Amino acid sequence: MKPRVVITGMGTINPCGLDVETTWDNIVNGRTGIGPITLFDPSPLNVHIAAEVKGFDPANYMEGKEARRRDRFAQFAIAATVQAVNQARLKIDESSADDVGVVVGTAVGGLHSWFECVETYLTQGPRRMNPFTMTMIIADSASAQVAIIVGARGPNFAPVSACAAGADGIGMAYELILRGEVPAMICGGSEATVTGLGIASFDRLGAMTRENDNPTTACRPFSKDRSGLVMGEGAAMLVIETLEHALARGVEPLAELIGYGCTCDAFHISAPLEDGSGAAKAMKQALKHADLQPSDVDFISAHGTATSLNDPMETRAIKTVFGERAYKIPVSGTKSMTGHMMGATGALEALLCVQAIRTGRVPPTINLRVPDPDCDLDYVPSVARDVPVRIAMSNAFGFGGHNSVLILQRYEE
Repeated sequence: MKPRVVITGMGTINPCGLDVETTWDNIVNGRTGIGPITLFDPSPLNVHIAAEVKGFDPANYMEGKEARRRDRFAQFAIAATVQAVNQARLKIDESSADDVGVVVGTAVGGLHSWFECVETYLTQGPRRMNPFTMTMIIADSASAQVAIIVGARGPNFAPVSACAAGADGIGMAYELILRGEVPAMICGGSEATVTGLGIASFDRLGAMTRENDNPTTACRPFSKDRSGLVMGEGAAMLVIETLEHALARGVEPLAELIGYGCTCDAFHISAPLEDGSGAAKAMKQALKHADLQPSDVDFISAHGTATSLNDPMETRAIKTVFGERAYKIPVSGTKSMTGHMMGATGALEALLCVQAIRTGRVPPTINLRVPDPDCDLDYVPSVARDVPVRIAMSNAFGFGGHNSVLILQRYEE
């Protein structure tokens, strides 16, 4: 019999809050984190808005010298980890260090540091480059730095699966526990792509909205008048462990992680399969892994990017898996408030699923005022809803055809 895996701690730094409580309050009340870009001068770009993390001070989590040697995405991951570990009351010492692993997913890693390094190289020469450049830009720097901070010597990975990376971070950690590698994992995703390079790259793809004058309403998942995604940043981290391990420590679980599915479309580097078959297979895989039927699911946290390719595809995938029941399941698109946090987004949305399970409320999809006939499910428009959620599904899809799905359940003794 496979062990039960429970969530005992959560932490987040994101555009809607610098902790779980503030984030949830803003999300369920439909308050957006999207606004004008302040991290740099966006005037040369077509896009002047983003979902930035606001008010974050790394000094609250690390010494100034260490902060300067870590990219913004690693700083976010460390801060979210500290919150999660504190909530879980997870003490890591010499006797337990080998029993705790770390997985932090990301799409691009240290983009801020990479961009600054290239600018320095071109304008001032290689001798002026930061000597810590390489350790700041590599994609595993967040997972490595988290392990160093907490002293976790178990398995350590940094899945790079585009916008599915945060969900894969949790899914990989879950499978390591099921395999008996370790009894506990710190896992999630982190990203900091709000840079000139990040914004310009996505804009050139034609994926981003240019509604600079209306940032609060610019991101409209599942709406007929959608105009593209808004880039976000941040991190979300969870502490997951076997139920036996948690109870032995005297910790009450927040929720249970019961399923994970991942597939690849093997179709196109940036476009999903239009019929949603790849995403549907990942959902079915997760349900099978959790030993559930489609009728068991009470809530779906959608990937919902507000792009013309993703929204109809995800809607078709949900219909493929759930049939007529698809019309009865509330589906939330929280990127309407958080923006698209790339490799961190799947982890944050899993965290929000835990909150929905614990509070009996599901978040709204704000700005959904013009129904799209191709997106005709119950997307919880505008206002949060009281729903008794026992089983929640969280979808995350990424460039390259990555499809990753997590299933979470209310914890019951």
